[in-house]
Amino acid sequence: MDEQKIFEAALKQIEVQFGKGYLSSFTKEHVENVDVIPTGSIQLDKILGVGGYPKGRIIEIFGNESCGKTTLALQAIASCQKLGGKTAYIDLEHALDAKYCQANGIDLSQMLLAQPDSGEQTFSLINALVKTGVIDLIVVDSVAAIVPESELQGEFSEQTIGLQARIMSKGLRILQPLLAKYNTTIIFINQIREKVGVFYGSNETTTGGRALKFYSSVRIELRRSELLKEGIECVGIKSVAKIVKNKVAPPLYKTSLEFYFDRGIDHTNEIIDFAIENNILQKKGVWYYYGNEKIGQGKTQTKNFLLANKEVYEKLEKEALGFKDHTISEN
Repeated sequence: MDEQKIFEAALKQIEVQFGKGYLSSFTKEHVENVDVIPTGSIQLDKILGVGGYPKGRIIEIFGNESCGKTTLALQAIASCQKLGGKTAYIDLEHALDAKYCQANGIDLSQMLLAQPDSGEQTFSLINALVKTGVIDLIVVDSVAAIVPESELQGEFSEQTIGLQARIMSKGLRILQPLLAKYNTTIIFINQIREKVGVFYGSNETTTGGRALKFYSSVRIELRRSELLKEGIECVGIKSVAKIVKNKVAPPLYKTSLEFYFDRGIDHTNEIIDFAIENNILQKKGVWYYYGNEKIGQGKTQTKNFLLANKEVYEKLEKEALGFKDHTISEN
């Protein structure tokens, strides 16, 4: 009996024991296509290498306070909903604002909201949501707010060192295969803390232990770089996003993201910037050109022209996105 026949006989025996489809091999489709959820930012989609957050994976977005972490997660929910996906938001910080969700383009009737008390409840709920098979994206805000049950029940003075890290380790260990099986993506928002007694190298770390670092397929660090102003009024912030870890494409790319207080990411501004970078729009002095057509003096006038001329906007958007399967809707 040759090796191929032995191999096929072994596969049949495994299928009898474990069930059909238990073993499979990569196909051409697996290699060429990574199923994704758009991030809501063209620039971020680009540096992620595959056009968004890979489905069936764990994503971590971390950074200091007020750098756009929650807004970026809300943009992902809005993008998922535009593609017909079902979403859920685990609000452990009890700070989610419904009006701000709507400003980011979220249909509140299509987003499940939960505010569990403990870390154990959180992971039990997440597992239950994933097992329904209909949830495409879950956001957990935030890892720092995950409280162990024993900490809730015990005295305030009791020492609970390492409990949160143990919950994260066990929870992620159980969760990861479920995400892959049901093709659900989960985004964990995390905070930065300072390590005590570090004199060399970075003294910063994220909360919840090391498990999330290992289990995440993508880790995005946000750092606020400047304030966005219109005259003397502050209307938003600009942050630098760095892909610290990426299992589906090369990591360590950076881009700047603009977050506006009244609407999140301004997609039209991003399309203009992206189009200029890729020579689809030309900027000569203060004027913007689309082909031979002069479309605006300055960025604001160019944006207003595009919003008033839907056909031109859609054509430019298609070119800027490189004819991707998904499009980003205008504000």
